[in-house]
Amino acid sequence: MSEILFKEECYEIIGFCFEVHNFLGKGFAEVVYKDALEIELEKSGIIYVREKQFKVNYKGITLPHSFKLDFLVFDNIVVEIKGVSTIREEFIAQAMNYLKVTQKRLALVINFGEEKLSYKRIIL
Repeated sequence: MSEILFKEECYEIIGFCFEVHNFLGKGFAEVVYKDALEIELEKSGIIYVREKQFKVNYKGITLPHSFKLDFLVFDNIVVEIKGVSTIREEFIAQAMNYLKVTQKRLALVINFGEEKLSYKRIIL
């Protein structure tokens, strides 16, 4: 049986997300959840970067447009925040693309838009 990738780190991140969702509930814009999650991460002392910008390389050429991750936590886990009715396949594809570009192995897509917090672990 294989070891779960970044098990303890994910447990901490998801715990903070539950804390945010339990306090705020559903219905806010994504940026509100990002702000609240950042407060929890800051209080905990966990290393993170919010809205880290990455360039995309195409056949050796850096494309003019880049993207920003919502969070890069523990320098290993891409965290993408959503505030929608359900986690859709396009969000999974987005997370996969982020993993490819960042050369990280694990992403969490976390959705605050439902009655109960939901999330998906994406492994590359």
